[in-house]
Amino acid sequence: MYEETTWAEEEFGAAEMGDVRRTHRLVELTEALGAQPHASLPQATEDAAQLKATYRFFESTYVQPDAILESHVHATMRRMQDESIVLAVQDTTLLDYTHFPEIKGLGPLASTKQRGLLAHTTLAITPDHVPLGLLAQEVWARDPDVRREQDHKTRPLDEKESQKWITSLNAAIAARTVCPNTHIVSVGDREADVYDLFMLERPDGVDLLVRAAQDRKIVGPESYLWAAMKATALAATVEIEVGERKQQPARIATLDVRFREMTLHPPKSRAKERLPKVTVFAVWAVEPHPPAGATAIEWLLLTTMAVTTVDDALTRLAWYAARWGIEVWHKVLKSGCQIEQKRLATAFRLKTCLTLYSVIAWRIIYATMLARTVPDAPCTMLLDDAEWKGLYCRIHRVSIVPAKPPSLREVVRWLGQLGGFQGRKGDGEPGVKAMWNGFQRLADIAEMYRIMQSPHQDSPAGLPDLIARE
Repeated sequence: MYEETTWAEEEFGAAEMGDVRRTHRLVELTEALGAQPHASLPQATEDAAQLKATYRFFESTYVQPDAILESHVHATMRRMQDESIVLAVQDTTLLDYTHFPEIKGLGPLASTKQRGLLAHTTLAITPDHVPLGLLAQEVWARDPDVRREQDHKTRPLDEKESQKWITSLNAAIAARTVCPNTHIVSVGDREADVYDLFMLERPDGVDLLVRAAQDRKIVGPESYLWAAMKATALAATVEIEVGERKQQPARIATLDVRFREMTLHPPKSRAKERLPKVTVFAVWAVEPHPPAGATAIEWLLLTTMAVTTVDDALTRLAWYAARWGIEVWHKVLKSGCQIEQKRLATAFRLKTCLTLYSVIAWRIIYATMLARTVPDAPCTMLLDDAEWKGLYCRIHRVSIVPAKPPSLREVVRWLGQLGGFQGRKGDGEPGVKAMWNGFQRLADIAEMYRIMQSPHQDSPAGLPDLIARE
């Protein structure tokens, strides 16, 4: 019998579900949904019985999203242990289900007319842009009776959505205990410019890198953050590639870079709390002469890591640029996995579904970026035996596979080929879209390979038998 460990078992095989049979069902369901990430639930399941079993799984009170995610987080930390630096990139996305008004438990989004969920995710990414997996994920619906702007500055942090940044940093701190040789840097965009985040006690080996949003008061003659950076001597001028954004074409931008150490005053609105001052290092990269019609690039980064040289400053800028990986993950989750089209009856069921598809989306990007970073590594880093052997036979139209597994770059190009990548001169490497299309076809290829290799072809196990009624 063909019994190699599958990728879903690697990620969810240790999930504590109260019953080993539920864990087994979780693994089988993840494999089924991951086989067709773009498909609706009815399309991703083989028949009515399997679809019914899938809905029962999502509605079961025994199935908790946190328990499911915990297993994947442990797998993520195992991958982190081999890295000297890991960026714990955190960000929030809105999941809009306005088009399904019958779903219960949703809340307002950008406006009261929009209904859905918010998901704040922490993605572990290497400085080479390889996503290692999720470290944390909070999902919630806003209370329609609470006005977020009311007394925002005076309300306690634990009553505000800003608490999510602290929760994510705590997840990074927890990962550090499992990965004592890995330096973890929590990375956040302008929304993460929360004073409490810088005050939180951190162990050695855990730092912050946050894009500034507020012109905070500082200690020194310039009095304020941006004025202090403008008064700082130019340290370097660098050119960076800027991708296409907001209908502006890709281009090369020339940035002036400055850096310095500074001490921040606590917010004036919280004077009664007698909060301590915080010392950070600031790196300011700004495009002084953008092309006509283009928006100037400007990043002002605050970090708890020392920045004493130009190389330090450029490294921090490169780390922040890696934050784009979580935006790509959001795109795959929404466009590739169609998470906003999953039609389930309640917010609770959507949260469970989101957990599974969050990991499915991660794997697609992981394959794409891993092959670009370590192209000569064996493909068994990514695919199980049935996947790579079935893929080899399909691409080469043979029935015998080589004794040595092919390289990551080879199998990723084959996957891209299945997904429409032509591999012409100048095409580069397969992109995320080609990869998620390729993964959908790979699942069928691998399953057929398993069937053909099984000594018991007349009695294959199927998902409907595994997901029985509780």
